[in-house]
Amino acid sequence: MPPVWKEKVQVEIVRFVEECQPNIVEARFSDSEGRCHTFVDKSAIFSTDWSLDEATKYPQPGVIRCQILARWQVPAGPELVRVTTEVESTEGLSEFVVLANQVSPSDSHAPASSR
Repeated sequence: MPPVWKEKVQVEIVRFVEECQPNIVEARFSDSEGRCHTFVDKSAIFSTDWSLDEATKYPQPGVIRCQILARWQVPAGPELVRVTTEVESTEGLSEFVVLANQVSPSDSHAPASSR
């Protein structure tokens, strides 16, 4: 059974990569340890704004749909969430630990996967 993408992790769309339909862009987020993760995919994966192109002013807000695998509270620290993302990072990773405030429920306006 395929995963159900009920949540989304916030990303920053940082640049245009290639003209396609939809265009290819680069997005990033930092995990709970401050490590930056990079994703390169169709703009529709990260945003409902299909007009993202080389003339767009970056960065732009975006999301990656995800599924929560675990949630826990660090003693005297932040709440953390382990997620698996709909797409892999440029390093081939799809599972990350992020701050709970980086994740929010998905809604009907979330980008639909074109895979």
